[in-house]
Amino acid sequence: MKILLLLLTPLLLFSKVYYAKLEPIESITLKSAVLAQVTMAKIKLEGTKVSSSTIIKLDDKLDNIKLKSSRSSLKIIDRMIKTNNNILIALQSSLERKEEYYNRLSTIISASKTQKDNAFYGYINAKTQYLSTKEKIDSLKKQKIDLHYEIARLKDSISKKSIHIKNKFIDKLLVHKGDFVNMGTPLAIVKDLTSAKLVLFLEADELKEIRKRAIYIDNKRTNYKIYKIWSVTDKKYISSYRTEILIKNPKNSFSKLLKVEFK
Repeated sequence: MKILLLLLTPLLLFSKVYYAKLEPIESITLKSAVLAQVTMAKIKLEGTKVSSSTIIKLDDKLDNIKLKSSRSSLKIIDRMIKTNNNILIALQSSLERKEEYYNRLSTIISASKTQKDNAFYGYINAKTQYLSTKEKIDSLKKQKIDLHYEIARLKDSISKKSIHIKNKFIDKLLVHKGDFVNMGTPLAIVKDLTSAKLVLFLEADELKEIRKRAIYIDNKRTNYKIYKIWSVTDKKYISSYRTEILIKNPKNSFSKLLKVEFK
């Protein structure tokens, strides 16, 4: 019975020999960043390691329509800016000539008041058209900036509606096709398999110079090192300190019980 109880603990200690399960380095809960309906969820991949796959998609149909529309609007605005720039060049030439004519005519004593007034009003109208076109170009440029922001926002929104993972283990998919999710709704739990960890709970006297010792796994010397030692005792194992050994590219199966020794 005592042996059975020891097997149920995360750590077995027999004369500096420990047993711990190989665990993924990290467990990640993926959450929704938007409000949308689930249009695809690959439930069949649950419980498997995925090298690269989109596992969940949220409804992005409206975003894609808006994105296409915004890109078309951007092209139109670019053409409008180009056209108005050409108009501005022509108006600038006209304005310079009318200004030159008015300045010359205003110095001629023999010119009538009506001629001078007409020249002045022609110059003012040309200047007004020039400034109005310049203001229109500035307004179009502002619209262009807004459209660039809108396109970036839509692309960001679309990217957040497609959950793509690489080299991860799918522990649990928490939604199904047709579900509606809010911002913050958990979508899936995945685990990082690129590295693993062994979790031990050691007494204070066992930690003395432990970083200087070689780590043996299943009686074989390794190059593994202590990754982290908690500075306070564990909440559950109140007299022990949580200690983790990091293992990159693990060859052993996860959840396998490994023998650990420090020599």
